[in-house]
Amino acid sequence: MKINNPSGVWPTMITLYKESGEIDFDAMGRMVEWFIQNKVDGLFAVCQSSEMFFLSLEERVKLAAFVVEKAAGRVPVIASGHTADSIEDQVREVTAMSETGVEAVILISNRLADEDESDEVWKDNAQKLIERLPEHIALGIYECPFPYKRLLTPSTLKWCADTGRFFFLKDTSCDVEMIKEKLEVIKGTSLKLFNANTATLLDTLKLGVDGYSGVMANFHPDLYAWLLHHWEERPEEAQYLSDLLSVASFIERQLYPINAKYYQMKEGISSNYHSRARNHDEFTATNKLEVDELYRLSKKLSQQFSIHH
Repeated sequence: MKINNPSGVWPTMITLYKESGEIDFDAMGRMVEWFIQNKVDGLFAVCQSSEMFFLSLEERVKLAAFVVEKAAGRVPVIASGHTADSIEDQVREVTAMSETGVEAVILISNRLADEDESDEVWKDNAQKLIERLPEHIALGIYECPFPYKRLLTPSTLKWCADTGRFFFLKDTSCDVEMIKEKLEVIKGTSLKLFNANTATLLDTLKLGVDGYSGVMANFHPDLYAWLLHHWEERPEEAQYLSDLLSVASFIERQLYPINAKYYQMKEGISSNYHSRARNHDEFTATNKLEVDELYRLSKKLSQQFSIHH
């Protein structure tokens, strides 16, 4: 199992539920099709956007396996589901997730050391975990903000790259200079860096990041796909689109992932915006109006950039 040179747009998929609270696999199937029609390059199936801390291990595994099955080789699929505290439980989680057919299992950076512990402790724990995992399991890292954000230092990232086991980094630093340093230490290795932040995306594409893996791909993945695949030959239009996408990404500060679920209702994917992580009753009429406006703007931009599905 090894990701073959990943790049492009990799949405952090949300999880859709039935009114009963169970995962709505019919809606999830429609979502996979919608992403593929919207030109994504890969799918990050089980992550924080998926509410993985609110899913049982059985649900996480079932969800990842379902996305792999529905993608049917058209795009690669990765997943995390790495939420446990003890190394023993993490070995069980990662091994179970690897058996779903995903290309790589993504480790959560904050699961390998407490907030006040050093990078040496982190590397020691990462080494213990890696040694207990079958060698064929390809790995990635996600600097997940919950329960606390642990950004990898360039030296720790270099250590990861040098193990030869890591192929994907979802960077949440939102810092161009830090990303530049990270790119320098992983240059020439198999580890690819994906920026999760829209405001810094275009600047970091120019520095050599491999793609985008952020929450806004749940709203208008086609626009991100256009940006990633055309920024070099159409720089002025790319800058204009990047500016608009950055302003649009302020919607993240609203009630996410409920707002993304509401957006996907407008796409005909889901029938509700229920969540286990947030209270959907807190999603106000004004919140809905803001998403309605973003939806209209997104459709207009798709027409403007001649994006055909």
